[in-house]
Amino acid sequence: MDIIHTTKAPAAIGPYSQAIRAGGMVYTSGQIPLDPDSGLMAEGSIQQQALRAIENLAAVLEAAGSGLDRVVKTTCFLKNMGDFAAFNEVYAAHFTGNPARSCIEVSALPKGALVEIEAIAEI
Repeated sequence: MDIIHTTKAPAAIGPYSQAIRAGGMVYTSGQIPLDPDSGLMAEGSIQQQALRAIENLAAVLEAAGSGLDRVVKTTCFLKNMGDFAAFNEVYAAHFTGNPARSCIEVSALPKGALVEIEAIAEI
């Protein structure tokens, strides 16, 4: 088992790692739309926040020797399910392999994010 860390994605803000690589798979922690350089939340629409979260997720997967094209399962958390269609447009443009997915509305996300995405991928 290997702990994955990259400076190209936001550092963990608690007692967890960005991802764990084990048994030929990588399991990521949820990625919210924080800018990895400034640590600030991406401003704007669900589309802008979804793109930043996906970019963060891609950076973590790359550090683990994987990529968005190798994702087998995602779990997506939305603050407002009314944003589902707009979120899905951004998601579909980046997850072209159509991984299995759960999408859940939650009452709140860390730092006021509109979206958080976690993934399981092959290495």
